[in-house]
Amino acid sequence: MQKVNPRVPNPVDMHVGSRIRLRRQLMKMSQEKLGDELGVTFQQVQKYERGANRVGASRLYRLSRVLEVPVQFFFEDLADKPMVSGMAEDDQTPIVYNFIQSSDGVSLAEAFSKISDAKVRRRVLELVRTLAAEEDELAH
Repeated sequence: MQKVNPRVPNPVDMHVGSRIRLRRQLMKMSQEKLGDELGVTFQQVQKYERGANRVGASRLYRLSRVLEVPVQFFFEDLADKPMVSGMAEDDQTPIVYNFIQSSDGVSLAEAFSKISDAKVRRRVLELVRTLAAEEDELAH
């Protein structure tokens, strides 16, 4: 059994926090507004979003109501993530978290999710991959 470092946020708390942040940003709600709705400070909302503070069951239920999602939204895709704090070399978790934390990432995810045609979604994905590859080639 792996020893847990109490100063490192729990991966589950980080995942839940990233989902809170994603949904809040998709709703274009400030941390202050969310805090007001929950009866906490915006600093507390920041700690929840970083996973530094664990969200209790009653608060998670309230979050689901304020953010207009079912409680299970906060746990979606969690089963696919490793529950250890170390990252494998091919683990994309840091990339995904960084993407979700950026306003461009949220905007891109929001726009992409509105495309219902699977063929168009694949073409957009291929375009982004091509642009990224070209930029990578220019950097080297």
